[in-house]
Amino acid sequence: MAEPAKKVAERAEERLEKVAENVRERFDRVTEGRFSDKVKEGRFADQTDHGVDRARDDERRKKQGGST
Repeated sequence: MAEPAKKVAERAEERLEKVAENVRERFDRVTEGRFSDKVKEGRFADQTDHGVDRARDDERRKKQGGST
């Protein structure tokens, strides 16, 4: 590759790296404090699906002759 073309390619690569870093920073700023952060902090670790528990209770009552 000729030297001028190589320099142009290197500058283009550097610019793309800067753009990628800027996009990462802005994305982090936009998503800060959102769902992914809550998951990482473990806020949902102790929560269960209460709908499943409710359905099981309803089935148990039906089998025992009660109403739902």
